[in-house]
Amino acid sequence: MAEASDPPYARIVADIRRRILDGELTPGDKVPSTRQISRDWGVALATATKALTTLRMEGIVETRPRAATVVAGQSVRRPSKRRTVLATDQELTQEGIIRAAIEVADTEGLSALSMRGVAARLGVAAMSPYRYVGSKDELVLLMADAAYGEMTYPARGPEGWRARLELGAHTMWRLHRKHPWLAHIGPLNRPLMLPNLMVHGEWMLSALDGHGLDPVTMFDLHVLLYSYIQGIAVNLEREAQAEAATGLTEDQWMELQASSMQVIIKSNRYPVFTRIVTGFKDGYDLNLDALFEFGLRPLLDGIADIIEGRRGPTGV
Repeated sequence: MAEASDPPYARIVADIRRRILDGELTPGDKVPSTRQISRDWGVALATATKALTTLRMEGIVETRPRAATVVAGQSVRRPSKRRTVLATDQELTQEGIIRAAIEVADTEGLSALSMRGVAARLGVAAMSPYRYVGSKDELVLLMADAAYGEMTYPARGPEGWRARLELGAHTMWRLHRKHPWLAHIGPLNRPLMLPNLMVHGEWMLSALDGHGLDPVTMFDLHVLLYSYIQGIAVNLEREAQAEAATGLTEDQWMELQASSMQVIIKSNRYPVFTRIVTGFKDGYDLNLDALFEFGLRPLLDGIADIIEGRRGPTGV
């Protein structure tokens, strides 16, 4: 049991542990997220992160990427008095900091990332990461470069520009799927000069090279493909943020919109919209993976028209 003199994170740990021991939370149940802990207990995100890290280190909870932190599927034991840490200051490395930061962004979102939170996750002093990374902005760039470096391309790729662009697009989509925060690290008109991101850019540009396209058109098509992937992927993180903020899944939120939808339909002001939505046999499921695949085909068809000379880059 936590004492009043205990630090805030310890009191949070004790409260969540008690709820699990008392059976209020059972294996597989979600435990409060860092945002919810921050809001409900009135503490900083770093404190909330430290509380969840402590519970994770004790084996009481486990994190499921892009889903939630849940009660672990094993019996909960009361912790010993001995303090456990994930790393000491002597063992700390830039690579370890980057890896921990990626785990935070993957599970809690980029907005939950802080240098103090990463330190708490690693079990080191709050200022220790600054010996290896100068700022949060620098850390995000290092994280992005590391994430983009997780996938690369074969030395002998598929034949044909279209097959090569498809491979590049699918590779980038898988990376954004794995790390949804990648779509939020910078606007399109402020490109990131990251070596591992350039690997993907070089692959896409090489697929467009040698087909008689002028440099501006080549680069426009490259940017268009990147922005298409980023534009859909940005909704992965937004949905996770919306669910964390409201506590509602996408389906639950849509159910709450049913009455508003009926008002729109019955108004007779939007006949085409009404005809379409009332014509769905099994409803409409907005699947981002399916939408990505669906949109990629006509996008590549348009590029084929340009490459094969059926129309210019302006569409004429």
